[in-house]
Amino acid sequence: MPLYQRIRDLREDADKNQTDIAEYLGTTAQYYGKYEKGEREIPFSRAVALAKYYSVSLDYLAGRTNIKTIQSDASLTSDEIRLLQQFRTLTERNKGKAELFIEQLYESQISGMSENHTGKN
Repeated sequence: MPLYQRIRDLREDADKNQTDIAEYLGTTAQYYGKYEKGEREIPFSRAVALAKYYSVSLDYLAGRTNIKTIQSDASLTSDEIRLLQQFRTLTERNKGKAELFIEQLYESQISGMSENHTGKN
């Protein structure tokens, strides 16, 4: 989905008009309207402001994912967040396959660790 369509959908879902968002961004409704039509590229600083305003990720805003946000958890690394985002986009069948694979990896790791502690190699 193009960026301009996504920002329009977000604005409409928030029951805001172009003037409301333009004021938030410090621009005119006419200029902001050009962002929504794809006639002007949104500066990064304004994209960040929009993502913050709508509480969505920049990836969502840019159409790189359909997941609006991941719950903020300071214990998650950026790699873990990326993997979780990818997992959430999988089909249910592929999610099951991924879960099984991770469980097998985990069991293999646990077995290897216990063998190392008992002196088996």
